[in-house]
Amino acid sequence: MKKILVVDDEEHLRELFKEELEDEGYEVILANSGEEAIKKLNSFIPDLITPAHKMPGMGGIETLKEIKKIKQDLPVVIFTGYGKFKQNNNTWDSDAYVVKSSDLLELKSTIKKILKETKK
Repeated sequence: MKKILVVDDEEHLRELFKEELEDEGYEVILANSGEEAIKKLNSFIPDLITPAHKMPGMGGIETLKEIKKIKQDLPVVIFTGYGKFKQNNNTWDSDAYVVKSSDLLELKSTIKKILKETKK
């Protein structure tokens, strides 16, 4: 079973992502901050991480940079409410950039595609 680490400071969104992604057959681990996500990487490596772009403390871009220092080939999907950051070169290290929506279809299909491409 593929493991996904969902990183978001909003509890209700973390729980929604967990429920939706578990329904797709993934094991989902949650972190409420970039700092917590990096700590969790010391004990396990997921198959994919999806951090929120805007979070207090270590935001999604900073989290992305730290993740890539630990495991360069770990897929990262930035998830945000701000579509304008898609063109920001700081997000180019991510494998995908998905704009938040009440419909998680784009996120789920993006994750499925990336995990299929990076079979372990």
